[in-house]
Amino acid sequence: MDFFDDLDSIVRFNFVEQYRVLNEQISPSYLIEEPYRWLLVAIARGDGRLSNVFRKARVGETLGLRLLNELVDLDIIEFEDSREPALKKYPNQKLEKSLRNYKIEPKIRFKKPFYRFWFGFVEPYHKELNSGNSVRFYENFNQHFARLHSFVFEQLSQELLNLHFDNQLVINGNYWDKHSEFDIWATHKDGRNILGECKYTNRRVCKSELSKLRQKAETSELKADVFALFSKNGFSNELKNSTDKDLLLFELDDFWRLLK
Repeated sequence: MDFFDDLDSIVRFNFVEQYRVLNEQISPSYLIEEPYRWLLVAIARGDGRLSNVFRKARVGETLGLRLLNELVDLDIIEFEDSREPALKKYPNQKLEKSLRNYKIEPKIRFKKPFYRFWFGFVEPYHKELNSGNSVRFYENFNQHFARLHSFVFEQLSQELLNLHFDNQLVINGNYWDKHSEFDIWATHKDGRNILGECKYTNRRVCKSELSKLRQKAETSELKADVFALFSKNGFSNELKNSTDKDLLLFELDDFWRLLK
């Protein structure tokens, strides 16, 4: 690929006009056969939670886990364990009825963003692309491609946060529980906890987003010492002028630090 090509040209040439050539290079080739294909598409198009992957792929837990472990060995995916505390604080504790069927579970992540793109945007339309019909592929691409941007932006935000703290974060990643999901929940070597939100949108982030994050943290009983907001399109004047000592703001220009 030419670094200076525009995105539309790259997609049209490599994933539409050259689809057959690329498809034949997938190795091992059985990844685009059932039931592997179902699993990979389910991971790419969902939230990654184990039970949701199995449900979307229509595979049982025993078979699903065996296939996922194969994909781990192939270095295509990885398991990200949940950091949610156990629901029961002691063995005989009775849970609320609404929580009795709730299960703390890991998420499945692709090792490289390209896998998410291929199995989320290309592979679901393999029959049409193979016959030269790209209408539905482009419709889906134009409607949902921002999701892939958001995911990569989130990963880069985690790296930037670690760099900001001089690579002193001992835990850095997503956090999810029975109440909410958080883009970043990190712990510094000195014990401080950092909670972050990443916004890859075309509007400025306002103070209401910080208020929502604080409220979500309270509901999930997360005690954050620092709140970090990452925005593609900047922040409102109210946020930029904030005197909150526990607040960090990162705009798009800050990401240049990752290239130094």
